[in-house]
Amino acid sequence: MAAATPSAMTNRHTPAFGLASGLITEVHAFWLAGMSCDGCSIAAVGARQPSVEQLVSGSIPGLPPVVLHHPVLATDAGEAFIAPYRRARAGTLGAPYVVIYEGSVADERIAAFHGGYWSAMGADIDAAGGHKPIPTAQWLHDLAPGAAAVIAIGTCATWGGVPAAAGNVTGSMGVMDFLGKDYLSALGLPVINVPGCSPVGDNFTETVATVLMFLAGVGPLPAFDELGRPAWMFKKNVHQGCVRGGSYEEGLFAKAYGGTECLVELGCWGPVVQCNIVSRGAIGHAGGCMNTGGICIGCTMPGFPDAFAPFYKAPPGAMVSAYSSRTVGSFIRPLRRITQRRRNLTEHWSRERSVPSGWGHVAPPNVFERAANYFYRKLQHAGSEFRPNSPRQQQLQADGHQFIGDAKRRIEKESAP
Repeated sequence: MAAATPSAMTNRHTPAFGLASGLITEVHAFWLAGMSCDGCSIAAVGARQPSVEQLVSGSIPGLPPVVLHHPVLATDAGEAFIAPYRRARAGTLGAPYVVIYEGSVADERIAAFHGGYWSAMGADIDAAGGHKPIPTAQWLHDLAPGAAAVIAIGTCATWGGVPAAAGNVTGSMGVMDFLGKDYLSALGLPVINVPGCSPVGDNFTETVATVLMFLAGVGPLPAFDELGRPAWMFKKNVHQGCVRGGSYEEGLFAKAYGGTECLVELGCWGPVVQCNIVSRGAIGHAGGCMNTGGICIGCTMPGFPDAFAPFYKAPPGAMVSAYSSRTVGSFIRPLRRITQRRRNLTEHWSRERSVPSGWGHVAPPNVFERAANYFYRKLQHAGSEFRPNSPRQQQLQADGHQFIGDAKRRIEKESAP
C-alpha cells in the first residue's frame, strides 16, 4: 500500500476534470470491489426508482448520463477496461467522476508481506518487467482525492461488515476508516455511506441520483446524518415502519416463524436498527425482512455482525419491553375489540340487535358492550357540535332542506307558462 497507515489518506489535490465552464455532459462512475460477495452489485442492478438503466442512459431530466465502469457488467476487458481508471488516476479523464466501493477494504500490507494481495483489479508493470496486480484498496487511495464523491455501498464498505468481524485475519475496515476523518472529495464531501447486507437497491440509486443533481447544479446537497448515511432513509428505526408494530403494541409476540405477530422474542432487533426496508421493500417496493416473516439482524448498523450475535436469540432488552407490552396489551386488546365490534355494526343493526349476513352468525352486542359503547360515544362526541343527530346537524339539515325547497319553487315559478 502507498499509504503508511490505513487512515492516512487525505485530500491531496483539487480536481483536474479539465472541463470548460458550463453543462456537465457525463459523469463517470468507477466501481471497485474489495472483500465482497457481489451482493451489493446485484442489489443495485435490481433497483427500479431510479434504475441503473435510467442513470446510464441519462433519461432522468436534468441529470447527466453516467458512464459506468463495473468489472462484472463491463463489455470491455483487459487494458481497454482499465484505461479509464488510469486516466482518472492521472487527472486526464476530462470529466467528473465518482468512486463507488463495494466490500470492505482489506489491509493489503498484510497480504503484501506474504507476497500476495487480498483483492485486486488490473496490473502495473514492475521494475523487472513483470505484471504486478493493483489492489482495489490502492485504486481507492489513488482515485479518492479527485473524485466528486466517494460512495460506499453495503455494510462491508461502510463499516467493515462480515470481513471485519471478530477473528478476521485481513484487517478489513470500511471506506470511512480507510480514508480517514479528514478526507473530503473534490466537491468537499466526506464519504457517503449506503449500508445494508445487501442494501436496498433503490436506496443506493436514489442516493447516486441526488448526488448527481447536486453535481449538475440542479438540486441541493441532500441531508446526510453524522455517519454519512442519507438521513431521509436511515432516520427512523425498523420498528417504526414495521407491518408487525401493532402486534408489539398490543403485547402479541410470535413463538415460532410463520405467524403474524411481532418477532422480537425470536431475535428481531427492529426496535433499535435504523433501516427502511419494511417501508420500502427489498426490490420494487416488494419483500423486505419483516414483511416476509424474517427477523431483523441489524445488517445496516456499524456494529454488525458482532454486536448482534448470536442471531435468532431474543435481545436482552426484549425481556423488559415484551413484559411491558404484554402488561399494557392485556388491557388495550379487549377494549379495542369492544370498540371494533361496535364499529362493525350499522346503527340500524344495533337497534334491531340483528345482522342480516348470510356469511355467518354475528352476535349482537351484550349489555356490557352496549354500556361501554354508550360512555365511549359520550367521550367521542364531547366538545364537538358536528356529531350525528346533534342540534347543530339537525339545524344544518333543516337549512339544507329549506334551501332545496326554495330552489325548487323558484324553478317551478320561472318555468310556469
